[in-house]
Amino acid sequence: MTFKDYANVFQMLSDTAERWPNQAAYRWFTPSGGMESVTWKAFRDAARQVGKALMALDVQKGDKVNILSYSCYQWVLADMGIVSIGACTVGIYQSNLARDCRYIIDHSDAVVVFAEDDHQLDKLLSIRDDIPDVRKVILFKGEPQQEDDWVMSFDAFLALADDVGDTAFEERAGAVRPEDPAGIVYTSGTTGVPKGAVLTHDNITFTAQSVQGSTDIRDDDEVFLFLPLAHVFARTCVYATLLAGRPTTFARSMDTIIDDIAKARPHWFASVPRIYEKVYSKVVGGAEAKGGLTLKIFDWARHVGARVSDHKLANKPLPRILDLQYRLATRLVFSKLQAAFGGRVRWCISGGAPLNPDIARFFHAAGILILEGIGMTENTSFTNLNRIDNYRFGWVGQPGPGIEQKIAADGEILYRGRNVMKEYYKMPEETAETIEPDGWQHTGDLGEIDDQDFLRITGRKKDLIITAGGKNIAPARIEGVLATSRYLNQVCVIGDRRKYLTALVTLDMDNIQQFASENRISYQDPSELEQNDRVRALIDAEITEKNKAFASFETIKRFTIVPEFTIENGMLTPTLKVKRNVVAERFKAQIDAMYPAN
Repeated sequence: MTFKDYANVFQMLSDTAERWPNQAAYRWFTPSGGMESVTWKAFRDAARQVGKALMALDVQKGDKVNILSYSCYQWVLADMGIVSIGACTVGIYQSNLARDCRYIIDHSDAVVVFAEDDHQLDKLLSIRDDIPDVRKVILFKGEPQQEDDWVMSFDAFLALADDVGDTAFEERAGAVRPEDPAGIVYTSGTTGVPKGAVLTHDNITFTAQSVQGSTDIRDDDEVFLFLPLAHVFARTCVYATLLAGRPTTFARSMDTIIDDIAKARPHWFASVPRIYEKVYSKVVGGAEAKGGLTLKIFDWARHVGARVSDHKLANKPLPRILDLQYRLATRLVFSKLQAAFGGRVRWCISGGAPLNPDIARFFHAAGILILEGIGMTENTSFTNLNRIDNYRFGWVGQPGPGIEQKIAADGEILYRGRNVMKEYYKMPEETAETIEPDGWQHTGDLGEIDDQDFLRITGRKKDLIITAGGKNIAPARIEGVLATSRYLNQVCVIGDRRKYLTALVTLDMDNIQQFASENRISYQDPSELEQNDRVRALIDAEITEKNKAFASFETIKRFTIVPEFTIENGMLTPTLKVKRNVVAERFKAQIDAMYPAN
């Protein structure tokens, strides 16, 4: 594959605007339920306006600008305006607490913050004295509720562009080089203080091309985005679709994904495994709850779909009878699942965490291909991806064009390429530990590479459980299997230096409440069900069944039902990863109780 050496991200956008000036670039839902859109030419012009307005606020090349918002059109517009003048975008999750926002704003040396609405503004006002370098806060939505020079509306901000000439903007935009920082993306902080990965313009433009070279993006494709743009996974998807000139529709919120995706009717989208797990649990649980003929038809369709999936994986043609059965199964069962995603999805991407192969096979049987991949903040969130014509479930695929991979002597996966970050911001020691002098980046992941360059992740170095008996166990795989239970929401496997494995689990309250209703279990508050003996017996049976998939030393011997892990209680990262050390400390007494002295 031949790569184009873009000078910067704005040049990549300008090329797209020249190729498809009147093609829709982004779409979003209006408060009335309608939809608005902007063309690539109009988007480029709007990004220029944002860049000029930032110049009017005296934002200099290399200055850091935060965006505290859920994913939306204004997020992408602000990002493109920021990088167009050589400043650096630093996203903050809209779910972050005020103290977490303060850390990122302060550590990144931000001078301007874009905030989504009054809710996000309130966080900033509460820490205002702790972020003295922030000169201006700009609201995406609404007007400032009181006179305060520190806060301005987005429209008032855009009006500042009139004070900066086109020549001045062109000079700034033309001075941005490939090696200049375009963004700092802070890691989730599962094991400690978040680190800011500095991504350059070359990191972004190279990775967008490598993604395009690994995917089947067609000229009439439309994309749906609901992942948070503070995470580099979502931004890499945005940059790839920008390069391809394809339109992206934004979800209104995480709560409206199901309705929004049905209306957007995308040809592909990217997600983290948790979304696929929830859909799987809802579909399977719904069929089981109805029982009778409905369940029999569902099970028959799954069986037919699984046989079709096997034929496709083996590149074998479908026998005529099987083909007819599959058409009927699709009409009776699978078409409903396909319609829930809009009816046009050809493929999806799963990344950010391991996807249970059984869930991938289920969707494949239903006619929806999930291509698992992998990447991390430090390599612009893209290294490997299964291809639409060459995929395996349980593997994360081959590396993208221009990316090298290898396995170190201790089993760790290493990468080298133009996707690897420049550094951790203001953390030279951590940078040196992560990137070797010859460019190889340490990932912390353990894996294996086969003779076709396919990669399979076997665990994390830091997460690896070593039992008292000396068995090395990767908890993620076990957690993924247990999470396929319709009654379980989250799972955290425990067992390092212990005699056996145990688990802290949280309940899928929708399905548990349905179980309680069907079995006449009374309760006043849903949380009471966590301690109910019949619910515990149900979970015990579920775990016993799932244990059949494991070797004896991998089975869960005991479990404890605990309250849900959330971002607010500090046990989940903004990317929904469990903070194992926090969970272990919070529930130390419950964990110790699962390991009696005798």
